Amino acid sequence: MVIIENLYIEITDGEVNYNYAYRLVKSHMSVSMYGKLTEIQAYGIEIERQDIINGTVVRIQRDCVQNISPQRYKVKDLLKILYDNTVSPIHMIDILGEYIDEYTSDFDEVLASIASC
Repeated sequence: MVIIENLYIEITDGEVNYNYAYRLVKSHMSVSMYGKLTEIQAYGIEIERQDIINGTVVRIQRDCVQNISPQRYKVKDLLKILYDNTVSPIHMIDILGEYIDEYTSDFDEVLASIASC
């Protein structure tokens, strides 16, 4: 997994600083087609939140969903939604679930285009 883009937000609530990192990540999926191994580039999202009190990290929460879609712009749009709404890692799948289900067909389209070559 490779980090392609980072978006950061820092929120202060009393004595606690919440540092959010929203990351667009890239990985490769191996798929067997006609007895031949083919790699497909896929994009995903990682969110990390660090809770900091008096300069000390007291908690880190992180969640990642890899292989959402081979279409970078679609995953980047999802990343922007999460960033704009300061979504925490524990709520990421609640927000992305329906999109992830919908975007699985993007992989079928990529495989179909590879098969037609």
